Amino acid sequence: MKFSADKQLTFDQAVSIMFEKLGDWKIMALASSVNDYVMVRNVSCLFYDNKIWFKTDKDFRKTQQLYQNPNVALCWSGVQVEGTARNMGLVVEEPGRRFEKLYKEFLWGSYNKYSHEDSEIIIEVTPKFVEVWDTSEDNYAYQIFIDFEKQEVTVKQYDEK
Repeated sequence: MKFSADKQLTFDQAVSIMFEKLGDWKIMALASSVNDYVMVRNVSCLFYDNKIWFKTDKDFRKTQQLYQNPNVALCWSGVQVEGTARNMGLVVEEPGRRFEKLYKEFLWGSYNKYSHEDSEIIIEVTPKFVEVWDTSEDNYAYQIFIDFEKQEVTVKQYDEK
């Protein structure tokens, strides 16, 4: 769906635009912080059920930060997500193994190189606030601000012709 400067967006339409831009998977920058010590690194993400999913080793520094402070930010291109991370347990113990199947399908190289059944966990990120930069059908730059907690959307045109 493309937005036009003269149209309004519902919450569901805005969320749809966000996940359409992200597709099935992306390598996103993940920022986390503990005691004002901020770290950023790339993670291989999948998108389903209106959430962002990635796997990591349960002993990595980033994982230790997430245990202490689950507030994170993720960014890819014009999509910036603020949310809450939650450890969903070992990849191989997920009922139905949906994450594992999708990860194999879309990120085989990463799956094949970095799969350690005894230490790889799934992290689920629930979006709280999202900012999407895009260009409308009529070629105007705009931002979509999506507040997941209030289920509200604000569209701000960035430029005028």
